[in-house]
Amino acid sequence: MNIQDSVAFLTGANRGIGKAYVEALVQAGARRIYAAARSLDSLNDVVAIAPDRIVAIALDVTQPEQVQAAAAPDVNLLINNAGVLGAGGLFTDRSVETAQWEMTTNYFGTLAMIRAFAPILKQNGGGAIVNMLSIASVVNVPVFSSYSASKAALYSLTQGARAELAQQGTLVVGVFPGPVDTAMAEAVPLDKAAPIEVAKTVLEAIAQGVEEVYPDPVSQNVFVNLKTPLKEAEKQFAGMLPQ
Repeated sequence: MNIQDSVAFLTGANRGIGKAYVEALVQAGARRIYAAARSLDSLNDVVAIAPDRIVAIALDVTQPEQVQAAAAPDVNLLINNAGVLGAGGLFTDRSVETAQWEMTTNYFGTLAMIRAFAPILKQNGGGAIVNMLSIASVVNVPVFSSYSASKAALYSLTQGARAELAQQGTLVVGVFPGPVDTAMAEAVPLDKAAPIEVAKTVLEAIAQGVEEVYPDPVSQNVFVNLKTPLKEAEKQFAGMLPQ
């Protein structure tokens, strides 16, 4: 799809990769950008990037009624960037609560967004959905075990949504970054990609109709021997859907 003149809805837009997406969308010529975060005040700097094109939206993706209310009818590009990352492994005192929090936001929040916006995208010609995954979607990172599990669930959801929305012409893109230079990845001891480069790479992939994006060297190294057999298996199972 063409990013220029598109109408995008972006969750988790107030900082990090989210803010970088807003910058990249403005540079690419998006006509309108709905920038969503839990706090409107946290979006002031984001709206200032292009006040004539950016609309701030207060949205907690874990609240279904807020998701439905936010589903703007002119959107043709949905970027599911909102996510949380807890601390500790699987055996801390609050590991179960942490896992529930991560799954509620990273998986169920994204599912709610997809369900709310899929009919809108269909009405607007198909459009595209972007889900921010992680290299942790395919290999567990033990210091973030339950986060990894939530991202693995989101990867599976992305494949399922791709298969079910193919008939309406919706491109479903999964993005698998390694560590990105944001506050969330501050403690990760690996080279980190610049958020704006990740955002630009994803927008280029959307324009080219690419379904899976590996936007940095760490991600590319992880997937180099995995992506072909994984993609073949996904297509095989997608073919089982009734026509």
